[in-house]
Amino acid sequence: MNDPVLELAGIAKAYNKGRAGEVTVLRAADLVLGQGEVVALVAPSGAGKSTLLHIAGLLDTPDAGHVSINGIDMTRLNDQARTSARRHDVGFIYQFHHLLPEFSALENIILPQLANGVPATEAEARALALLERVGVAPRAAHRPAALSGGEQQRVAFCRALANRPSLLLADEPTGNLDPKTSDQVFDVLMDLVRHTGMSALIATHNLALAKRMDRVLRLESGELVAG
Repeated sequence: MNDPVLELAGIAKAYNKGRAGEVTVLRAADLVLGQGEVVALVAPSGAGKSTLLHIAGLLDTPDAGHVSINGIDMTRLNDQARTSARRHDVGFIYQFHHLLPEFSALENIILPQLANGVPATEAEARALALLERVGVAPRAAHRPAALSGGEQQRVAFCRALANRPSLLLADEPTGNLDPKTSDQVFDVLMDLVRHTGMSALIATHNLALAKRMDRVLRLESGELVAG
């Protein structure tokens, strides 16, 4: 395997549910994700997929264990350094696109680049190139409400890749689409990932899509096992 982009070691997480007591979601989750590797994460609803992705993407902290991205132990960094790493190294895609409704498709991809200090002309060129890649360039000036569900999710893909992250985390990225559109949009996502050479951890209920990735992992009793 190439040098790991993401390493999870002994990740544990529990939540206090009040009268229901403490609920353990992750017990000892381990994962090594190599450069350019695309791994499917399969588990029933409520099994902890989203929690695992949030911890891997530095949106949440584990109760125990370590998260390393590109060889750096993120659990040892302060909040500012973790935020910087998340902005530069991690891209997120969710089941619902979460595009900013008052901005055009193009602007939704430009804005995260500007927040990272990319010059406006460079950010626009990058955004247009990504929209061209996913076949939505003719709709660049349209706001999300004027786009189809599949088009909106393609724009969300572009936004997640805008800052050239080395790690992509996706939580049911096609789960809100009909089967035909889901297959088409997944093809676009895989093309983007393969084209850029990034690593990706993609949670999905769709076993047919999962089998098209390099590996399948299942989350069972708070641990990751081969699918």
